Amino acid sequence: MTQHVRSAASIEYPSGDGQPMAENDWQLHAIIDSISALQLHYRGRPDVYVSGDLFIYYEEGNPRARVAPDVFVAFGVPKRKRPIYKLWEEGVVPAFVMEVASVSTWREDDGRKLKLYERLGVREYWQYDPTGEYLGLHLKAHRLVGGGYVPQSVVESIDGTLLLRSESLGLDFRVKGEEFHFFDPTTGERLRSLVEEYAARRAAESEAREAEAQTRAAKSRATEAEAQTKAAKSRATEAESRAKAAKSRATEAESRAKAAKSWATEAESRAEAAKSRATEAESRATEAESRAEAAEAELAALRALLDERGG
Repeated sequence: MTQHVRSAASIEYPSGDGQPMAENDWQLHAIIDSISALQLHYRGRPDVYVSGDLFIYYEEGNPRARVAPDVFVAFGVPKRKRPIYKLWEEGVVPAFVMEVASVSTWREDDGRKLKLYERLGVREYWQYDPTGEYLGLHLKAHRLVGGGYVPQSVVESIDGTLLLRSESLGLDFRVKGEEFHFFDPTTGERLRSLVEEYAARRAAESEAREAEAQTRAAKSRATEAEAQTKAAKSRATEAESRAKAAKSRATEAESRAKAAKSWATEAESRAEAAKSRATEAESRATEAESRAEAAEAELAALRALLDERGG
């Protein structure tokens, strides 16, 4: 929605001109990804303002004196939402500006805007061509030196990656084909866009949930194993008690067996003694019977003798 910002003198400074942000997907993604990556990078800095496709008015009282960089970064101004950026009120010229080339903008980017940003004092002005069909190359850069722009050298690595260091941002910019990314040279980490950050956060949250689920499952298995161990220990203790009881019963049975054996041995001894006595008694009875028979024979002989003499 276009807003009309009025100054003290009732001069309107529109926030839009009805033109689209981008003419194609390459330009759209380059603008959005760059703005979101830089906003995320500076999210901890309340004195850094990152924006794009926003009108910068550079002459007070002249609403036609405006320019809308695709991407820009201003240091030393409050981080807040703005409908427009008025240089005489902010007091700070953006330190970094990047324009993304398209079929209808690249000539102005390479001509009028180059001179305007130089005059305004923008320290670094970059032009990025996602397809490379307008500028003849993917990346052009200028740095303000002594009040005028001096072209920056773009380094090309062996694999064809274009490398450029931004002194204003303290970041590296790498381009390979239609892919581009900002990098933090102090950490070597690539700056993520808002979409990438969201996807990474979702992935991290998903991994965290999975790890938590695995932890819970491991704890559950550990608890179950502990319960099984306790049950096994209980069964082992019970078995040990039963074994001790069985051993005690076996010892008692052994004692009873020994006592029974002792009793049997004693009974056998008594039986043998009784048998011996019975044999001895039988022997004496036989002897007595023999003596009785001898006495009877002797008595019979005496009777016969007496009969013989009496007759």
